[in-house]
Amino acid sequence: MSVPEQHAPGGAPLVTVEGLSVAFDGGVRAVDDLSFTLEPGRALALVGESGSGKSTVAGALLGLHHGTGATVEGRVTVGGIDVGAAGPAELRRLRGGVAAMVFQDPLSALDPYYAIGDQIAEVYRIHHPGSRKAARARAVEVLDRVGIPDAARRARSRPHEFSGGMRQRALIAMALACAPRLLVADEPTTALDVTVQAQILDLLHDLRRETGTGLLLVTHDVGVAAESVDDVLVMRAGREVERGPVARVLGAPAKPYTRELLAAVPRLDGPPRTRPAALVPGPAAPPPGDVLLEAVDLRREFGRGKGRVTAVDDVSLTVRAGETLGVVGESGSGKTTLGRMLVRLLDPTSGGLRYGGTEIGGASEKELRPLRRELQMVFQDPVSSLNPRRSVGESIADPLRVAGVLDDTGIRARVRELLDRVGLDPDRHDAYPHEFSGGQRQRVGIARALAAEPRLIVCDEPVSALDVTTQAQVTALLAGLQAELGLALVFIAHDLSVVRQVSDRVAVMRGGRIVEQGPVEEVYGSPRDPYTRRLLAAVPSLDPVLAAERRERRGSLREEPAAA
Repeated sequence: MSVPEQHAPGGAPLVTVEGLSVAFDGGVRAVDDLSFTLEPGRALALVGESGSGKSTVAGALLGLHHGTGATVEGRVTVGGIDVGAAGPAELRRLRGGVAAMVFQDPLSALDPYYAIGDQIAEVYRIHHPGSRKAARARAVEVLDRVGIPDAARRARSRPHEFSGGMRQRALIAMALACAPRLLVADEPTTALDVTVQAQILDLLHDLRRETGTGLLLVTHDVGVAAESVDDVLVMRAGREVERGPVARVLGAPAKPYTRELLAAVPRLDGPPRTRPAALVPGPAAPPPGDVLLEAVDLRREFGRGKGRVTAVDDVSLTVRAGETLGVVGESGSGKTTLGRMLVRLLDPTSGGLRYGGTEIGGASEKELRPLRRELQMVFQDPVSSLNPRRSVGESIADPLRVAGVLDDTGIRARVRELLDRVGLDPDRHDAYPHEFSGGQRQRVGIARALAAEPRLIVCDEPVSALDVTTQAQVTALLAGLQAELGLALVFIAHDLSVVRQVSDRVAVMRGGRIVEQGPVEEVYGSPRDPYTRRLLAAVPSLDPVLAAERRERRGSLREEPAAA
C-alpha cells in the first residue's frame, strides 16, 4: 500500500467559523452566534446533549444546508473555501476533496444495491478523473488501511454483508479516498458496542497521526471525546458554553453545565450501586428476595441444516425479586435473544425456564397468557416499537384493554397516572410518538410496560441511543420504579459503565455463552475471563492521559488467549 498523503500542520486555520447562526422553518434557531477555529492536524470535539446544535454545525462546514430552506448567517471557511459563498463547483471540490464526512448511520449513508468498493471508487473518480481500474485500486487500498480483512475480496461485498463496525470502517475509507484535509465525524460510534467503538476511535487516532488530517468530532459521549481529541467545545441550545484543551475542560470544568454533563457520565471507577428511595413516599426498598426467574441450559437456534446458527448456547442464570441483573457483551453475543426468551417472546430450542417455580419454557400460548402481564419488555428503539399512527396514550393502554378490567374512562385515567409516574405530562395523552424526544419516547415505552403491573421487566439497550443526561434520567427512573414497585429488572447493554451503575449482579456474554457472572463489584473489580478484561479495557475514560495508556494496552489484550 502507498504511503498516506501527509498534511503539514501549521499555517492558517483549517476551519474558521465566525458568528455562525442557523435557523430552520418556523424560526427555530439550532445554532446561535457560534465561533471557533480548528488548526491543521488538530482534533476538536463538539459535545452536548441531543438538540444542542452539534450536527447542524457539522453540516454547515460542508455546506449541507444549501438549498434546504435553512437561514444561515455568519461565515464558515474550510481549507480556504468560503462555504457560504461557494458555488456548485467549489462545493463539489470541498466535499470529499478538502473535507469529508463520516455519518452516524452507515446503513443510510451507503447504497444497499452497490458493492462497497464501487461506491468508494465513484467518490474517488469525482475528484480524480481517471480509469475505473485506478479508482477500484484506491478503494481496495483505503479499505485495507481501515482494517477490512481481505480488502480486495470484501470490496465486492454489499453493505448488508458487513457488520456494523465494518460498515463504519467502510464509511471512513470512503472519506479517506480523496485524502481530505479534514474529517467531520458525526456520532461515528453511537450505535457500536464498546470494543468496536474502541477500534474505530483507535483507527481515527492512527489516521490523524499518519496523515496530519484534522478532525471535527460530534458526540454526546464525553468519554469518546476524551479518547479522541485535543480540544473540546461544549454546546447547549445552539451556543457555546465552554471551550478549551480536553484535559482542562474535562478535568477542571469552569461552567456549571459542563460539570452537570460530566456528573451524568457513568464511570467504571464510580461508587457501587446504592438502592434508591422510591419515586413516591413509602417503605425503604427491600434487598433482593427469592428467585423469581431461573434459566437452566437455555439454548436457541435459528435456521436449519448447514445454515443453522446457535444464538444462545446452554445459558443458566437466576433473577431474584427486586434485583437488577445486568447482561453485557458485544453485538451478536446473544444478549437480545436471551432477553426475548426470558419473557417468552421467543421459544427456547431446549433447556428449562422457570418463573415463580413453574416451568414455562415449553408452555403453550394459552398457558402463558395469565403470565404475560407479569413479564414485560422495554425495547431498544422506541420509534419502531411505537405505532406512529396511534397516540402514545393508545399504545400505553393496550395492556389495560387486554386485561379487560377497566372501562374507557378508567383506562384513560390509568394512562394519565402512568404518564405522570414516568415523568411525562399527562395532558400529552393524545400526542403522537414523533412529537416526543428520544428520552421521552423511552419513558413512554416504560409506561407501557408498567401498565400490565409486571413483576419482571427486561430492558433491551434502553439507553444506548440517548445522550448522557437523558441516559441518567432514564436509569434513575427505572431504579426509582424498582424501589417503589419491587420490580426485578434484566438490564441488557453493551455499555459496561451503565451496567455497573444500575446492576446488583452481571453476566458477561460472548458467542451465545455466559463466560463470567457474579456480583458487580466482583466481576468489575477482579474479572477472571480475558474477554471481560478486554471489554473493560475498551471502555472510554474521561482522563485523556489514562485514555492514551488504555489505547496502548488494548493491542496486547487482543492477543491474550481466551479461558478454556
